[in-house]
Amino acid sequence: MDSDHQFILDCQKKIFSGIKLTEEELVGLINVSGTELVTLSESANKITRTFQGNKVDVEQLANIKKNYCSEDCSFCGQSAFFNTGVDSYQLLPADQIVQMAKKAKDEGAESYCLVAAWRESSGSDFEKICEIISQINEQVGISIECSLGFLTLEQAKQLKALGVHRYNHNLETARSKFAEICTTHTYQDRIDTLHIARRAGLELCTGGIIGLGETREQRLELISDLAKLEPEEVTINLLVPIPGTPLEIQAPLSFEEILRTFAVTRFAVPKSIIKISGGREVHLQDAGEELLLSGANGIISSGYLTIGGNEMTRDLEMIKKINLEA
Repeated sequence: MDSDHQFILDCQKKIFSGIKLTEEELVGLINVSGTELVTLSESANKITRTFQGNKVDVEQLANIKKNYCSEDCSFCGQSAFFNTGVDSYQLLPADQIVQMAKKAKDEGAESYCLVAAWRESSGSDFEKICEIISQINEQVGISIECSLGFLTLEQAKQLKALGVHRYNHNLETARSKFAEICTTHTYQDRIDTLHIARRAGLELCTGGIIGLGETREQRLELISDLAKLEPEEVTINLLVPIPGTPLEIQAPLSFEEILRTFAVTRFAVPKSIIKISGGREVHLQDAGEELLLSGANGIISSGYLTIGGNEMTRDLEMIKKINLEA
């Protein structure tokens, strides 16, 4: 038997025994031979089914405030630093966001995430968002998540009091890569924000974007940092290069590298939701089927922040096709 094959099975056995894998073991997993990728995928799927069952978490999001962001994240079409031609708008009216949430629930979404493109929300904008959340709670009744940039502890506590379920704040990339991707804030700023959300009692959703030009080792570095945070949800985006951004000509990752990343993430966070996020419809010919059988157990449907996505009905059919449940 190939040594990589047995190594994968030994790591799987440790996970089932409640033993956290070491950094060295994660390095070994992400570097298994190409001939053993099927074994890695199957093993990650067994871990997913054991801890998560057959349920796929389906989420929709609302880009409630688009463009004019003060940060220079080099992948982002909403940064004020780049001329990307992305349409822009300030904070949407409450009734429009409530209607969008109703539509998401009617289509079968389990959760709805309110996303705003800014470094942090001003006092007045934050109060408007709190009112929007109250109206969604009263009129819709869907699990609400938020992604509003940097937070104070008081703001985080307000969100928790309103019943916000989970707070999203991505690490984006490895600590060692971060300064190449963003200069207007630090990696530690992002870590600190997640700690604030946790202190307020919010569940955590965090992750990053792969395909930014990082190495395989840096992808593992990101995975390891995510695991240390013990998030309830990990979201992995596949870079879609936006014209006008510094990464507009970045070459895409191979599917093999994408699969390695998702499968090893499952070994690192066996009890977390792992969500295939932006870019799956662009880079994955099957829109995520294989990854949902290789460690992932969640998707975002019906579009993202600046790019479109599959219709909800198509995604629900895809999930049913592979004998999973939405």
